[in-house]
Amino acid sequence: MSLPFTIAETASALRDGSITSVEVVERGIARAQALDAELGVFINRFDEQALEAAAKADEELAAGVDHGPLHGIPLGIKDNIAAAEGPTTAQSMAIDPAWGDGKDAIVIERLKRSGAIVAGKLSTMEFACGMPDPERPFPLPRNPWDVDRWPGGSSSGTGAGVAAGLFLAGLGTDTAGSIRMPASFCGVSGLKPTYGRVPNAGSVPLGYSMDHIGPLARSAQDCWLVLEAIAGPDPRDADAVDRSLPAPPPLDGSLNGLRIGIEREHHLGLEPEDPAAVPVFEQAVEALESLGATVTEVSLPLYQEALVAGLVTFLSEGLAYHHPDLAERPDHYAPSNRALFSMGASFSGADYVQSQRVRRAAQRALAAVFSDLDAIVMPAATVAAPSYDQLMTGSTLRVLGGVHTLYWDAVGNPALVVPMGFTAERMPLSLQLAAPPFAEDVLVRIGDAYQRLTDWHLQVPPLAQEAAGIA
Repeated sequence: MSLPFTIAETASALRDGSITSVEVVERGIARAQALDAELGVFINRFDEQALEAAAKADEELAAGVDHGPLHGIPLGIKDNIAAAEGPTTAQSMAIDPAWGDGKDAIVIERLKRSGAIVAGKLSTMEFACGMPDPERPFPLPRNPWDVDRWPGGSSSGTGAGVAAGLFLAGLGTDTAGSIRMPASFCGVSGLKPTYGRVPNAGSVPLGYSMDHIGPLARSAQDCWLVLEAIAGPDPRDADAVDRSLPAPPPLDGSLNGLRIGIEREHHLGLEPEDPAAVPVFEQAVEALESLGATVTEVSLPLYQEALVAGLVTFLSEGLAYHHPDLAERPDHYAPSNRALFSMGASFSGADYVQSQRVRRAAQRALAAVFSDLDAIVMPAATVAAPSYDQLMTGSTLRVLGGVHTLYWDAVGNPALVVPMGFTAERMPLSLQLAAPPFAEDVLVRIGDAYQRLTDWHLQVPPLAQEAAGIA
């Protein structure tokens, strides 16, 4: 079958008998064998276990046992989330080798109950932060659109693997943008749920009060299908909120009656900014209007203050988790992470407390803005994926200054990224949508309607086209 192929399409094909789960898994394995030496997506592949699980999924469907839309679907798992199939490295030499050994995180338990198949554990940045480091004994993840470029951090392997067709969707984590940055840089969809919507237990912590587990997939609809499987409270996770997921949103291509705020003030006309960022974004806004949405200009409250508060929070909480290991074996950490956590040590307890007050103030102010809106849209990034040369020559801060994700981690609202076009160099750019807490259904409705009108999310990197045998 030709690419692209979504979860929704695959689920339909599995049920009408035009494809089997074993064939879907075999296709992913073949692409991984062809591409992964170059892309660095997988830390560990579980080919044998995945094929066994696929055969079981096919047998169950044939017998009339159907666990839902993820039944027989292979997914990739960021390697800071525990899965019983293999070790969890968090791409670090500092982690206890027995961390999560033989156990499934809550989200993995739920995926397996839904019939999903764990294809493998995926490359990231060490402990889901810092920068890629070619000196470490782990894969160096690369962007399928240009292998000389970074796929974005820290859910790097998930974004690259979905874009290259190595699996149909995957899990990432997002503390400062680590689902949405790689989704944007790799041209796929990525959903950061509301804080507490999805249990974090079984994932290596970074920022206790800002960590989010969520899906990256080809489409907004696919993100919803994964979210349905992993959302909900669990007594093993005190931060998981007892809040039911809304009914599936209407996916009819209409945005009639929706009120959408357009945030330009803190996102456009600032450095760094690719020349294509503004026109591509404005075309996306026009598309939303054409689908029936009412749009209005809006400004995010306490924007810079929330960014600082978010930075202080996750670096302080990250240091709290890593402090004993950093003290005992600092050389086991990558240099970029030693530097990051050293920044955390520079903040006082008063700084941390004040940051929580700022975050609450921003949440209250934002709730007032959302009283008249259903969603807010802005670019996910005004830059495309940087080259490794840029990253390795000290241009990191300039590049990351064009990524606009941290605000939504600081306040905890849900945010969805969907592709919206390309730069002149044929690198993806993406639209970011945010909604009130627990309104992921609104985001998926908007993202799906936009994707029914456009086909940016269906674009496949030439490298992946060649591997699939389609010129």
